[in-house]
Amino acid sequence: MEPATGHVVLASRGDDGFASLRKPARPRAERYELGRSLRERAHRSDMAHWQPPDGRRDPVHQVIDQHAGRQPWLIPIRVARMITSPYAFLRGSANVMADDFAALPATGITPVICGDAHLGNFGFYASPERELVFDLNDFDEAHPGAWEWDLRRLVTSVYVAGRQNRFRESACADAVQHCVTEYKEQIGQLAERPLLARSFDQLDVERLRSAATRASFRDQIERAARRARRRTSDRALPRFTDRQNGEFKLVEEPPLITRPSDVEREQLAEALDGYLNTLPPHWARILAGYRIVDIAHKVVGVGSVGLLAYVALCEGSSPDDVVFLQLKQARRSVIAKHQHGESAWHRHQGQRVVEYQQALQTVSDPLLGWTTVGDVQFYVRQFRDMKGAIVIEDISAGALADYAGICGFLLAKSHARTSGASMISGYIGNSDKLADSLSRFARAYADQVERDHAALVAAVRRGVLPAAGA
Repeated sequence: MEPATGHVVLASRGDDGFASLRKPARPRAERYELGRSLRERAHRSDMAHWQPPDGRRDPVHQVIDQHAGRQPWLIPIRVARMITSPYAFLRGSANVMADDFAALPATGITPVICGDAHLGNFGFYASPERELVFDLNDFDEAHPGAWEWDLRRLVTSVYVAGRQNRFRESACADAVQHCVTEYKEQIGQLAERPLLARSFDQLDVERLRSAATRASFRDQIERAARRARRRTSDRALPRFTDRQNGEFKLVEEPPLITRPSDVEREQLAEALDGYLNTLPPHWARILAGYRIVDIAHKVVGVGSVGLLAYVALCEGSSPDDVVFLQLKQARRSVIAKHQHGESAWHRHQGQRVVEYQQALQTVSDPLLGWTTVGDVQFYVRQFRDMKGAIVIEDISAGALADYAGICGFLLAKSHARTSGASMISGYIGNSDKLADSLSRFARAYADQVERDHAALVAAVRRGVLPAAGA
């Protein structure tokens, strides 16, 4: 298959998709050797290089392009969040990286990828059994694509975060090395396991703590886990609501939390009824025992600012029996055009997000589903579901290396759940060649992120783009 970049994408299962149990799988040893042979087409040493190509699009124009279809009054908030630091710029510019990475050497192995794999997109959340787990947790850009793109974005975020914390360049490079090494070891181990067995591997708090080599980082994991456990719907009531005429209402905090019109509210309520049809019957039956009490638009994240995002407060059989649902607008992944041009693989982008989230995570929110309001597509999930994150700004250089390794481990686990683990392992091999190359790449591309961030800051100062805090 020949995507828009001209790279060859290896077929993992044939043109008829995942629709038959009658075709034999390619032997694991053969797949490993196929991956090894790809070193001749995409040399591991070539993964080190980054040089802005002639004709590279102005990053400010790329940021502006992403504003198409967003709520115009929220764009100044998005820009303000992106200019706070190079790391914040990185978080909001997945499209810039996708455009850059599409022209770089690639093996052609295309599992489902996160598409936005940076340090801030790993975190805590609750399993259906209400156990706290740690995994990838943002899938707005998820799509079949080059596994190298995820790894490149992750190691760049490691290097940029290290610089933001004023670590030495050698410490940043060490953290990247640790990230890639853990990815290599995990993908190699999973490639040797039965296909089904790979799908059950998960990282709980205890395993996360045991993976940390520094006591200070283990303590931070515990603090972050405690905070996450407190982030539940019942605890959110006093934070996001007040009581009016005997009912809870979501508190307005313009421009970050605003109330939709009555017409919009009715459309959203109707869409949530439709969302129930995308849930497994058991969860649809349970959720139908709640009723919508209030709905508000709530700004979230960095890259998502300006897209439609709502929170619905739902009440069960008593005022303290509540669940918060979040509806987030889903648009085409920034990866998509580089894989198949302008033709759409996915009729519903919310469904894409949900299905690829379930593919990449070991366990997922049982209330994941999708819906449509007019011509706008959404995915739906729990809003307060014990979600939490490691605060990058608070960690030491040694802790960054630990954390980068954990994220590399989890990224490999996610890639191995879909396809290509044996080929990826064969390509990487047992040496440190890829880790060395990506360490050099991360440093060079971190320079690029800083230049792009500076360009955006300069554009704001010149009045080309508005920026306003909230």
